[in-house]
Amino acid sequence: MSNLGVKRIDHVALAVINLEAALLFYRDVLGITPSRILDFPAEGVKIAFLPVGGPQGSQIELLEPVDQGSSIARFLQRQGEGMHHICLEVDNIEDALVRLRASGATVLDAAPRPTAEGRGIFLHPRSTHGVLLELIERSPDNGAAG
Repeated sequence: MSNLGVKRIDHVALAVINLEAALLFYRDVLGITPSRILDFPAEGVKIAFLPVGGPQGSQIELLEPVDQGSSIARFLQRQGEGMHHICLEVDNIEDALVRLRASGATVLDAAPRPTAEGRGIFLHPRSTHGVLLELIERSPDNGAAG
């Protein structure tokens, strides 16, 4: 299988019970100021984007469920707070999807879905040695680090 066009680690997403409480640590103790906080009703979450490493750096995403039926709420019920997934930015999400399926990887999405940054897919931890992995293609108007 040829290269998927992975550009960088886009973000590490952490599931949190209370976004404001989490920001007390990340913002007030570590000094990482959120670039934006938004509601993402399609996924039932509120997301704080905390850029690390300047404009081309990565982000920490804090995910708070706003819908108790959301995947993040279910994750918190099963696992508690902590790392939810790692996201890699790719050049072309459609090409990555075709190549991953050809490799036998278990892709959780039938097609790329809208994300806060562009379009993405998730890979089952079975295929990635235990880590939920997201791949995204950023939309042209949504550059690196939020």
